[in-house]
Amino acid sequence: MQTQFGKEIYLQWYESMLLQRRFEEKAGQLYGMQKIRGFCHLYIGQEAVSVGIMSAIRPDDNLITAYRDHGLAIAKGITADACMAELYGKATGCTGGKGGSMHFFSKEHRFFGGHGIVGGQIGLGAGIAFADQYNDNDRVTICMFGDGAARQGMLHEAFNMAVLWNLPVIFICENNHYAMGTSVERTSKVLNLAQIADAYDMPGDTVDGMDPESVHTAIERAAKRAREKGGPTFLEIKTYRYRGHSMSDPAKYRSKEEVEEYKEQDPIEKALVKIKENNWATEEELEAINEKIKAEVEASVKFAEESPYPDDSELYKDIYVQADYPFIKD
Repeated sequence: MQTQFGKEIYLQWYESMLLQRRFEEKAGQLYGMQKIRGFCHLYIGQEAVSVGIMSAIRPDDNLITAYRDHGLAIAKGITADACMAELYGKATGCTGGKGGSMHFFSKEHRFFGGHGIVGGQIGLGAGIAFADQYNDNDRVTICMFGDGAARQGMLHEAFNMAVLWNLPVIFICENNHYAMGTSVERTSKVLNLAQIADAYDMPGDTVDGMDPESVHTAIERAAKRAREKGGPTFLEIKTYRYRGHSMSDPAKYRSKEEVEEYKEQDPIEKALVKIKENNWATEEELEAINEKIKAEVEASVKFAEESPYPDDSELYKDIYVQADYPFIKD
């Protein structure tokens, strides 16, 4: 099955990437104003990965990722309102205001979290895939992590079990080249991380993460294999974040020239060029998209500002399944 990358999918990608970018820019601004507290990891520069994945999977497929999760959550269908309210810690947020930036979640959209424990979500992703296999449906699980997590023990345990049990999971390393401030070259003799799959007899490939066509094609192939009970796939998707690891990171470990070189590959600008070259949208139509997204982001801020904080009674909820767990006292 080869997708034709025409007008419809490019406009879909462009709008989603632009919404993610504008949302993240606003989040960064609000963090500086101390409207958003705690940790905040922006996805700016990596948007081609999220849209390429989402256009290649079904809405009922699962996705689990690490703490750089805002863009992926928006691409998966969680509203800007619910995402911004969560950043504000408000009750109307996608995790009820109790997860914050690092822990988005939506059962409705089958988005099973941003996770703060490095690599911890890899075993959980394999477990979600196992549940679908056990229940005999044909869902696929997208399990994402960064290049720093590729050296965690959990990865090797999960890879081994996923292959052994033939699980319908696509493991994705979003390799943005820096685990916090440490380059891949300083932490690994193996620079082609896709080779990790070889040790488990798992199909592995390296993908251009600045190009949604490449991401979509790789995910589409891996998802087809998983649904046909062909087992897991490991994709190293090479991308780049333009901002620091988190809002507190000045990113002095890399040169301005390096950042500018990657900005020349900006996926939003490349999509815009493609749209214009093919006359898929007029300048008026593109401006209308820009204005729509600007209004959507501004509305999300207003929604978050006006939403209430969680009630104190929420503190002990959603911790234990057992309703009368005896060790929780109000």
